[in-house]
Amino acid sequence: MGCGSCSSGGCTPAGCKSNGSCLTNGCSKLDVYDWLSNMDMPANYKAFSIIEVKFKGSRKDFYVNTDNIYLEAGELVVVETPTGGFDVGHVSVTGELVRMQMVKHRVNEADVTKKVYRKATPADVDKWKAAKELEWETMHRTRKLALELGLSMKISDVDYQGDKTKATFYYTAEGRVDFRELIKKMAEAFRIRIEMRQIGMRQEASRLGGIGSCGRELCCSTWLTDFKTVSTSAARYQNLSLNTLKLAGQCGKLKCCLNYELDTYMDALKYIPDNVNILKTEKGDARLQKTDIFKKLMWFSYPMEDSWIPLEIDRVKEIQQQNREGIIPPDLGEIVEIESKPAKVLDYENVVGQDSLTRLDERNRNKKKNKSKNKNQGNKAPQNVVVQQQPKEQKPAEANKNNGQNNKNRNNRRFKPNRNNRNDQNKGNESGS
Repeated sequence: MGCGSCSSGGCTPAGCKSNGSCLTNGCSKLDVYDWLSNMDMPANYKAFSIIEVKFKGSRKDFYVNTDNIYLEAGELVVVETPTGGFDVGHVSVTGELVRMQMVKHRVNEADVTKKVYRKATPADVDKWKAAKELEWETMHRTRKLALELGLSMKISDVDYQGDKTKATFYYTAEGRVDFRELIKKMAEAFRIRIEMRQIGMRQEASRLGGIGSCGRELCCSTWLTDFKTVSTSAARYQNLSLNTLKLAGQCGKLKCCLNYELDTYMDALKYIPDNVNILKTEKGDARLQKTDIFKKLMWFSYPMEDSWIPLEIDRVKEIQQQNREGIIPPDLGEIVEIESKPAKVLDYENVVGQDSLTRLDERNRNKKKNKSKNKNQGNKAPQNVVVQQQPKEQKPAEANKNNGQNNKNRNNRRFKPNRNNRNDQNKGNESGS
């Protein structure tokens, strides 16, 4: 999905027709909902002088609006850079929400010194677009140079400054990389100031974006800002199979969503008894097969038996305490009756709003049958071919008699020569003589 409406040549979050589902590093990337937009400010209210500007990827920064330029969210502005020159970005947040964002990110007002120069002019936008068009080619040329030098690093993204005088190269590597020779060749090839910045695998996925296994955009590229460590114990607590192909995300690390429901599972596991692998009874040792922590049920099975016996947690704790005291109960006790709900039969006619999902298949079958009937009726049977009709249903005794008679006729027919062939042979002998 692309951005439908753009102002000043740039993609604006306010005018995007995709309703916040852009897949091109665009409009909904870490947006802040302006819940103060419909509220009237006091008459003596003085607007907050600092704004938040968003650049490519998830990069954001705060700038001082010294000239009190009227700015709205989504507009392109020209801002100051610490190394000189200027950069172009979108206004993401204005007003009192900026003050709250600064508190959230622990940024003091005195530390914000970079200024907003002006609204982006058509000349600024053209130069900014020309710089962005060079990023793809520059990234691939840099990858080739890194391969020629044998550097174990991956250039994942390139971000040009708005004035096309500086480029920031984002790369991933397992360890420290000596890229001094690479920077020399890059400076000769591109004639710009170069900055190399190492990022992690999760930050790389956040910048590039994509679709997860759930069918939605990656959390790290839409709303997730802090990356917490994810361990395999989170999968164990949730009774998930330790399959790296299923648990790993597009970054190659464990999925961040494994931590979302971990607290709920940890709270439910508090009521589940530990070390209950075997319960001793007079009938035999019952082994634990399955645990449903939310229904608070545990399934056990006796040796040489295929059936599983569900027990409540209180009964399991009671038998476990008896085993500790040396008491062996006769059996596991009362079996919990589990209500089996009948499977819902989906009415596809009402859900889909059509007659039937297989209606086309039935029509095709009828067409094939009609075609085969027409072919059989159009083709005349040859003289020597005998068309046999299917006999009516017969009793078993009559069917055996008829089968015997048919076998005799078949044997006789096999050894009787054809009269037409015999006449042809006689004619051939007379003509030969």
